[in-house]
Amino acid sequence: MECRLTYNLTVVFTLLFVLLSTGLSENDRDLDFCGIWHHGHGSLHLNVNISTGCSEISISANKSTLSINGQITSQCRRLDVIHLTKLFGLDSAEETNFCLYWEPLLDQLKLQVREKNLTLCWPASLQDSCCTDLSNGPNTPEAPYGIKNGMVKRDIINDKIMTAYKFRGTPISCRLLCDQASQGSTQVNMQRGAAEIAEHHCAHSYEVEMKQDFRGYEATAPPSEHVSAESSVIVQIPPAVKDAAKNTSKVVCTFFKNNSLFQEGLTKVRILSDVVGITVENKVIANLSEPIKIAFHHDVIPKTHSRKCVSWDTRKDPLQVSWLTDGCETRQQGEEHTECLCNHLTYFSVLVQLEPRPVCHLLALTAITSVGCAVSVISCVALIIFLCKKRRRSNEQSIPVHLGLAISFAFLNLLFFFTGVLANVGGERVCAWVAPCLHYATLSSLTWMGIEVFHTFWLVHMIFRPSPRPYVWSLLGFVLPAVPVFLLVAVGDIYGVRELQPCDDTTNPYLMCWMKDTHKALLAHYFTNMIILVLLVFSGILMLFLVYREIRTRDEWKQNRVAFLSIWGLSCLFGTTWGLTFLDYGLLSEFILFLSCFLNSFQGFLLMLRFFMLDWIRKQGDSSALGSTSTGSTRQHMLQAHEKS
Repeated sequence: MECRLTYNLTVVFTLLFVLLSTGLSENDRDLDFCGIWHHGHGSLHLNVNISTGCSEISISANKSTLSINGQITSQCRRLDVIHLTKLFGLDSAEETNFCLYWEPLLDQLKLQVREKNLTLCWPASLQDSCCTDLSNGPNTPEAPYGIKNGMVKRDIINDKIMTAYKFRGTPISCRLLCDQASQGSTQVNMQRGAAEIAEHHCAHSYEVEMKQDFRGYEATAPPSEHVSAESSVIVQIPPAVKDAAKNTSKVVCTFFKNNSLFQEGLTKVRILSDVVGITVENKVIANLSEPIKIAFHHDVIPKTHSRKCVSWDTRKDPLQVSWLTDGCETRQQGEEHTECLCNHLTYFSVLVQLEPRPVCHLLALTAITSVGCAVSVISCVALIIFLCKKRRRSNEQSIPVHLGLAISFAFLNLLFFFTGVLANVGGERVCAWVAPCLHYATLSSLTWMGIEVFHTFWLVHMIFRPSPRPYVWSLLGFVLPAVPVFLLVAVGDIYGVRELQPCDDTTNPYLMCWMKDTHKALLAHYFTNMIILVLLVFSGILMLFLVYREIRTRDEWKQNRVAFLSIWGLSCLFGTTWGLTFLDYGLLSEFILFLSCFLNSFQGFLLMLRFFMLDWIRKQGDSSALGSTSTGSTRQHMLQAHEKS
């Protein structure tokens, strides 16, 4: 009995010791604090007052201001007032969700307001002392305005509305903390079957002394378990940095392992696991006469995935991350090596496309499109002249509809022919105007094809009812498509430069003016272009079937060239060739792509050819009900058929 009691006490004390040694306490290495800011309906501000040291951090709120104050960082200082209503466009709601994140090993402080991030302190290299072991201090009393449902690590610590929360910190050696974080991550990931290393938490830096005889320096990232014997990153600092730095004699090269901050706002692309920061204290270094060379050794990146050297730009908005390709040249050296040549100092990495959709044979497709658009413009102009002359001597009701389609096609092909040139020469400034015009021309052409479908149905089936007046068709074909375009322009950030990545050289994309490659622009594309295209193709196919059923028993259907020109020409009129867009997949994707490109680029020419050939056949006395230049003869034929019956 005594032995069993002794054994049980030993087990209890052992469990208590394990729980206490693993850090089951109120203190945390980092800070993850969230809450609901209960405020008024007026203008909202963020007040930041952060300085170096390690005492405490306070998160307080009142009717109009959210405040973050304290001494918690190693080298970050910030005194700022930020207009949240203007920056985020916060509405008049009474509550706003927010979270504050503090990572001592990176000296990084980040605020998230309604899922939008503000970086208050940028990540930095490992310092001598880190502020950690955060404990919840005394909270201030309840108030009508403040922070509700204060949470630490997603656990609610107080469900009342408090005016402030305070967290006290304790200084500790960053090297020791880095080792502890590394061991903790290894233990956790052994259970999960993953392999996370210490560099994820700790940034390693090299301070390079640039003396008078400085001839450059080569900095190498420290070895890690996930990389082979060859180093992951090698940085070559040229002597030009010494000349640009002038009185400053030190340059700091910091190697980061990727963390959540560097991935913010990225969806279809990702950043490599290695990020390099090259800085000179209190200096902005740009336009170097000799570029910095950064060699990245990484996992295999397939040729179908584009990669670009990018730098982290904070000039436009110092609170948010913005990766830019400006000032950097990309040199691909195989699937596992990428070299970046950059003429300025900041953070650098390689941006890799996650969801590749490169266009193979882009040069051939561009040539076909250019020739087809040029021929179609000339053909549409000739067709417009032909229809205008015919309109003077004929009262056929379908001529205004054909004329509207020809005008919209001419405008569409003309813009599409020049879109590549305008995008390369004018960039975003020109494309901000050209892209909406091109979208309008596309919607107008699709609308006029739909009008052709409806008008043909009206002539064939509504025999004893007059067709709508021409101005009705003009309103539908020219005015209605402008409505969604104006709305999208008002929304903003929809139109601009669009890049098409070729299969053979992803570093040299083809530029055109169109909708941007963003989530908002993608939604606009689906809700305007794709919906109209689906309706057009299905209604066009249905109309072709109805027309075929009407004429297949007639004597003139036996005349093959008339039947062929009628159905083939009507398929162009009704936009069914655009249906090939939905077949661009599988083994025949390249063939379908070429066929769709050819038919749609030369669509203006094919329409002109149909009208001219059928007019020539009519003059030769070999016409049919559908073999004339308009569907007006169909209406006349049907009237005669009803009179005979």
